Amino acid sequence: MPDVPADFISGVELSRRLYRDAVEPLLSRHFPGLPHTAALIGAGSEVLGFDTERSTDHDWGPRLQLFLADSGLFGAIGFGAIDELLSTQLPATIAGYPTSLVPTEHGTRHLRHTTGRVQHGVVIASLSSWLSGHLGFDPLTAITTRDWLATPTQTLAEVTAGAVHHDGLGLLHPVRRALAWYPDDVWRFVLACQWQRISQEESFVGRCGEVGDELGSAVVAARLVRDLMRLCLLLHRSYPPYSKWLGTAFARLSLPAQLSPALTAALAATNWQDREAALVIAYEAVGALHNDLGLTPPVDPSVRPFHNRPFRVLHAERFTQALLGSIDDPVLRALPVTGAIDQFVDSTDALSHRTRSRALGTVLYPD
Repeated sequence: MPDVPADFISGVELSRRLYRDAVEPLLSRHFPGLPHTAALIGAGSEVLGFDTERSTDHDWGPRLQLFLADSGLFGAIGFGAIDELLSTQLPATIAGYPTSLVPTEHGTRHLRHTTGRVQHGVVIASLSSWLSGHLGFDPLTAITTRDWLATPTQTLAEVTAGAVHHDGLGLLHPVRRALAWYPDDVWRFVLACQWQRISQEESFVGRCGEVGDELGSAVVAARLVRDLMRLCLLLHRSYPPYSKWLGTAFARLSLPAQLSPALTAALAATNWQDREAALVIAYEAVGALHNDLGLTPPVDPSVRPFHNRPFRVLHAERFTQALLGSIDDPVLRALPVTGAIDQFVDSTDALSHRTRSRALGTVLYPD
């Protein structure tokens, strides 16, 4: 177990104290006037504000990114001098937590009280290099349609959440504002593709059940619930996180009172009729949320039969077509309705690997 105090504080607050009480004073004393930016962004449950005491068991602790300029005073100092300063002069603890994050044989890092050099959690980098490595592109230069669509929402959330403790370079705040949400046409396209996913499977809940495949019907219903939850986050201009935190992020939205109970009922149902009845409530509630935004002329949010079959569906493709028709950019309108990368790729090993996700994006998206 890691060496942690009994009273938990959030990772963002711990990072703030690390910078305020230790890193910044050391920089001021040893490298006065050094322009720098300090932040906690990137991977980690604490960046999204989802960390709990459980999170302290690995890859969690006093940590931050220290971004330095590529030239000027930094060029004369180098990364190594800053790392050496922190390794030898950081205090052993911050707010009762060890400042050493010790690597383990499993590839994770645990908080440990150590003596001598501190194995600190401060990443020292140039901002441009760090952003390019984490996002797969450099938003300090330009952000293209491919950049938006080839970047998982989890990754965009990791750069726009967290905290900036100090932006002496004057660059990180503008980058976070630029990445805070999709451009309007891209947003409409991503929404259209999310509705399209729902349209492709909404009738299968009843069809599977009709042939006695209640397990298959339940699996389809679970997929639809997940897609509806992601759609609600997109409608609220909130990047959907990956599966571990999807429900937590969804629960923080301001939603119609009937929506969460309906989704829960759809997952708990033991027959397709009850499953469908719960999804009908959810479909109509989310359809109303779409209309409330005013992105398109109103689309009737009431369910209807699936052609001549006895299954109630929204025919969600109606929302897809309305949104595609509202897009001004002809390039976006011409794209296949597959959407952003995490709307058609469901492999962690693909989505978390920038080279792979960018390669996939190159196939589908224009420059």
